Amino acid sequence: MVGSDDIDRSKTFYDATFKALGGREAITDPKGRLIYLHNGGTFLVTKPIDGNAATFANGGTIGFTVENPEMADAWHKAGLEAGGKAIEDPPGWREGGGMKLYLAYLRDPDGNKICAMCRG
Repeated sequence: MVGSDDIDRSKTFYDATFKALGGREAITDPKGRLIYLHNGGTFLVTKPIDGNAATFANGGTIGFTVENPEMADAWHKAGLEAGGKAIEDPPGWREGGGMKLYLAYLRDPDGNKICAMCRG
């Protein structure tokens, strides 16, 4: 779950990125939260319950597993077109600690750091 100060803006962004992964648009619950159900996972976007401004985690990243690099690239492109910002290195393969990962990083419109990841 991430917080947002602008649920409509977040819906535009996350609908686009989930569609790029073959998912569906959000379900909006009675409290106005966006609910995304995809590949057995659940992801929510909400206005903060305490009424304060939404903030992002310093050092936190939410990752979405994808099937292949092409899907990560489509997710990244959809996110940029829907108001996200490219961060980190451009999408590509990273190796370290005996692992090979294809990673594509974005900041959503509220500044949350998210990533599409494919294992090599």
